[in-house]
Amino acid sequence: MKPLQIIIPSREDPDSPIIDLDLHLPLLCFKPEQVLQIMTCILTEQRIVFFSSDWALLTLIAECFMLYLHPLQWQHTFVPLLSRQMLDFVMAPTSFLMGCHIDHFEEVSTETEELILINIDNGDITHSKMAEEELEIPDVPAQAAETFIKRVESLQLHYDLELCHIRASTDLGELQMRRRAWQQKLNTEVQQMTLQLIVNIFREVKDHLNYEHRVFNSEEFLKTRATGDQPFYKKVLETYMFHSFLKARLNRKMDAFARLELSTQSEEDRLNLMFHTPRRLTMEKMASKRFNPQYMISRRMVISMPNLQDIKLPEGPARNSSLRRIETSFFTNCSSVGPLWVSTFKIPEIHFPLMFQCVHSYYTDFFNHLSKAINTLPPDNSALLARYFYLRGLISLMQGKLLNALSDFQNLDKTDLRIFPTDLVRKIVETMPPSERLQADRKPELKKLISRVMEKQREVMKIDDHVKNFELPKTHMQLDDFVKRIQESGIVKDIDTIHRLFDALTVGHQKQIDPETFRDFYNYWKETEAEAQEVNLPPTVIEHLDKNECVYKLSCSVKTNYGVGKIALTQKRLFLLTEGGRPGYVQIAAFRDIEDVKSTTVAFLLLRIPTLRIKTLSKKEVFEANLKTECDLWYLIVKEMWAGKKMADDHKDPQYIQQALTNVLLMDAVVGALQSSKTIYAASKLSYFDRMKNEVPMMVPKTTSETLKHKINPSAGETFPQAIDVLLYTPGHLDPSERPGNAHPKLWCALNEGKVVVFDASSWSIQQHCFKMGRSKLTCMIMVEQSHVWIGSQDSIIYIINTHSMSCNKQLNDHRSDVTDIIVEKKNGIPSEAYSSSLDGTVIAWNISTLKVNRVFQLPCQNLTSIKLHNDQLWCCNLDHSWRYCLCCRM
Repeated sequence: MKPLQIIIPSREDPDSPIIDLDLHLPLLCFKPEQVLQIMTCILTEQRIVFFSSDWALLTLIAECFMLYLHPLQWQHTFVPLLSRQMLDFVMAPTSFLMGCHIDHFEEVSTETEELILINIDNGDITHSKMAEEELEIPDVPAQAAETFIKRVESLQLHYDLELCHIRASTDLGELQMRRRAWQQKLNTEVQQMTLQLIVNIFREVKDHLNYEHRVFNSEEFLKTRATGDQPFYKKVLETYMFHSFLKARLNRKMDAFARLELSTQSEEDRLNLMFHTPRRLTMEKMASKRFNPQYMISRRMVISMPNLQDIKLPEGPARNSSLRRIETSFFTNCSSVGPLWVSTFKIPEIHFPLMFQCVHSYYTDFFNHLSKAINTLPPDNSALLARYFYLRGLISLMQGKLLNALSDFQNLDKTDLRIFPTDLVRKIVETMPPSERLQADRKPELKKLISRVMEKQREVMKIDDHVKNFELPKTHMQLDDFVKRIQESGIVKDIDTIHRLFDALTVGHQKQIDPETFRDFYNYWKETEAEAQEVNLPPTVIEHLDKNECVYKLSCSVKTNYGVGKIALTQKRLFLLTEGGRPGYVQIAAFRDIEDVKSTTVAFLLLRIPTLRIKTLSKKEVFEANLKTECDLWYLIVKEMWAGKKMADDHKDPQYIQQALTNVLLMDAVVGALQSSKTIYAASKLSYFDRMKNEVPMMVPKTTSETLKHKINPSAGETFPQAIDVLLYTPGHLDPSERPGNAHPKLWCALNEGKVVVFDASSWSIQQHCFKMGRSKLTCMIMVEQSHVWIGSQDSIIYIINTHSMSCNKQLNDHRSDVTDIIVEKKNGIPSEAYSSSLDGTVIAWNISTLKVNRVFQLPCQNLTSIKLHNDQLWCCNLDHSWRYCLCCRM
């Protein structure tokens, strides 16, 4: 074994599989369209059999397709090699993926029903001959498929072509290294390409999830899919694989899917995380939609037309017509793969024969080699140090030295927490002899480690990971049940708003809502939402609106003093969509420009026609519209939007206008659902901002108004408002394209139960939504280095966040009580040492680069709340008194 060199490929994170095969092999055997067909068969959990004359290819190709699905996982039988004696396995009634030699193709295809048969040798995909009806394999969603095909075309799949521009070499080792580097780069590109496909297919699933009640509204999700994509989603949504995917999303698992989805979010998506706004097309999307044939078919049909299967839809262009070469800059960020950093560790020689003494001697040598490597490694190389600790812990475990193993695994807290083997440590603790367990409990750091691991196991057992589909209620609902149902439906999350909606829907009735009323309200809301998706403004109108504006409501065609047309409502203004030969745009009023709104009547012959009048600050002429039966509703809507805009401007808080939008759309749905004489009175129950303006005018003091620049709500999207425990601002560069650092400034907000929300301080959009640091209250945050933020918690742990990956991969466990404060000492502007304090009076000085404890001070006080450095002295403050402790920082 002496000349043998084993290179173990690294994985991106602990949840990612180790890739030790050539991922491009299926792309050499199948066309991109066929690869997509096979992936569809797997995603829809068909009964699949691969065939080849090469036994080795069966396993390699099958394993590649399993890796293509990551982080989704195949949940059924997987047997890539079947011998002649095992062919009866393909008669199993459940889903499976198996592989057979090509010699058995005819036998399998003629004797078994409903099989997908994939011939690797010639690239054919067929179905078994006994099937009564031809199996239909739905197409992958068109836009995701087109993107995937473009990226496949851009790959360099042949190593010989790669060699053409490289100088020749006679060094066999160098040739092997080149081939390995090329394969690793290609594997990474294929992984990114297939992951992007999965993200593009399932990205919008999150828009139909309710995390509080663990509900997925599958029906509404299907209605929002393009008509040609619906057969695919209908099949996939029924699979075990998708159900497991839903569990991971509802658990907010930060896996490869979540990271890529987060990194590729648009600014609009980030803003939508802050404001729970009903789905509408922005002007930017509306403009692009006009040129996209996939959207030319009305989504309205999906909801309102019962005989959808009888409608002949215009066919889009054949998929092959879109296979043009990829733009060079389109996937620059996704496909750029830097050189992989490789570290070589030489393991000791194996002594023969493999008797007990030889094996014991080998483990001892291995342990000593690792200890030497750990002692000589620079302390700032924490990632490699963590791997050495991990390996040494495993060696100690094989030697039966359980305490040594636990100590090494405990060191992962300060080096790389991501690779901490929680299940392995739990098994060690559960099987540990009583004498060793007693020794472990005598060591504070091991006792805390054991307690943490066992507590995590209890938490895992308590986790409720069920997923349910949204269903309309079948019984009468009291207030609490109504709140739950509305939140599950995804219409509104805010409890106060739902309470007002309950009052509106129960006007003149007992304080309960029957299933029919709820169904009518829900259907009207969804139909209105679908109708809004079909609004198609001409370019001459779109150019007058901001790119992020959406049309939320259109009136019927009415007569106004500006002409005949429809009144349109956006989040910023009212405008008239004039009718005639060419639809035109006439501005009625921006909400901040409104001076007065009145609902009156005008005489027409013997009739009095209800009329809406809007007076603005910028125009002398008063706008009048003969809205007839719609007049009372539009009067409520305009007044609520006017009041909401004034509140938003006064308080510098855009959330008010979003809340006003939700209120007016709820009014519209209440009027549409109730259809009674009291509908306007019922809708007025939702005029929250207008009533607030009239009843309790909220005057903002002049000093506050002049000082306040912007207001954000970290609890946006949550069921209840949450207190902000700690704030931290980390500087950056406003324009990454022009200034070094490639980082925006950030605002970190610590909420209750260990939640942290991070805002991009250049746009005030959410950059990272709600990641958790334990379950206790967070007490302090500080930027110790440019790439690390330290967060103290009442659970006595200091969590270290990597600001690039926005993840916690290290933590400090040396405190025994609530961490209360963290400060940094700088020398010549460079952080040199960090100090942390805990409630029991302990102050710890940390080496920032190694995370080792330099000194520990135990102060003679309790309730230590804060510490500050001044003139090389550490000032400590407890809850009752302020004491001065002159502790030299150089001690």
